[in-house]
Amino acid sequence: MINKEEYQEFLTNHYRCHYAQSLEWANVKNEWTNEIITVKDDNGKIKAAMSILIRKVPHINSCIMYSPRGPVCDENDEESFKKLMDQADELAKKYHAFMLKMDPDILASNNSFKEMARKYGFKIEEGKIKNVNNLLQPRFVFRLDLKGKTEDEVFQAFHSKTRYNIRLAGKKGVTLREGTKADLDQFQSILETTGERDGFFIRKKEYFENLMNSFDSEHMKLVFADYDGKPIACVLNIFYGNKEWYLYGGSLNEHRNLMPTYLLQWEMIKQAIERKMDIYDFRGVCATDENTYNEGLYRFKKGFNADFVEFIDMHKIYNKPIYFLFEKCAYKARDLKLKIDGILKK
Repeated sequence: MINKEEYQEFLTNHYRCHYAQSLEWANVKNEWTNEIITVKDDNGKIKAAMSILIRKVPHINSCIMYSPRGPVCDENDEESFKKLMDQADELAKKYHAFMLKMDPDILASNNSFKEMARKYGFKIEEGKIKNVNNLLQPRFVFRLDLKGKTEDEVFQAFHSKTRYNIRLAGKKGVTLREGTKADLDQFQSILETTGERDGFFIRKKEYFENLMNSFDSEHMKLVFADYDGKPIACVLNIFYGNKEWYLYGGSLNEHRNLMPTYLLQWEMIKQAIERKMDIYDFRGVCATDENTYNEGLYRFKKGFNADFVEFIDMHKIYNKPIYFLFEKCAYKARDLKLKIDGILKK
């Protein structure tokens, strides 16, 4: 039986901490079964861990296992990785799982980790992502390094147009306020407008209620940009361990020329600096340069001087017949990755 306090302490203090490995996130995904596996050092302290979500696949007598941004460990510690994978294999037997999917917080350029993962039966996904709506935890993200930096140092490193837009929003009378669960209708309306305009998948209000019920106000912030007393843009961010993530956000079609989204991002970055966090994660983009689909989102995030990084995406097959049966029968018009991702996003 996992000691929840011990696990949370390990997670929040690890440099590879990620909110998707937290107990709070497992509660958000409460339609899944959650198992946490750990490896301890000689002093009985956790040194590696992995939260795994498990769910039965409809019409198939088998389960899929998914560890979002897991494992949390030193990527060079093969001994701990092997011990975690041995435990994952046992869980696969227990739940009759046909595959384990993982997208660890480890760069795709880390060839030594990829070789180690292949050694223990994993296949590494390669190639570009064309549609951000098909991602689980995104493979391509922008991350801003904040470690040891002041507000002025961070601000001055932004692209000149980004700095101009932040100042413009303030000069034009855009103000910021923190929201609560009572404001989720406003938040949902803005997100739906954004999704319709930009072609993004938008979750239902109940999902965001669950998010705010699972994460307390220290770990989650809903912030609005107002103009003339009315909300015109919003963000929903998560603070966890040494990082902050821009989870969801959007803007109305009206008053976009006032650049409220730039002011919102700067406010959230300042909060991360105040908390002495190491990283501000802008999360995913589907474009990998400025000349592909949704390049506007790419340019927006790039303007904050964030680094464009790619994470590893991998999976291990436990039962090939069921895996290929699932591939053949589930949704004939879609490839296997989209079928699996559709289940995992629920």
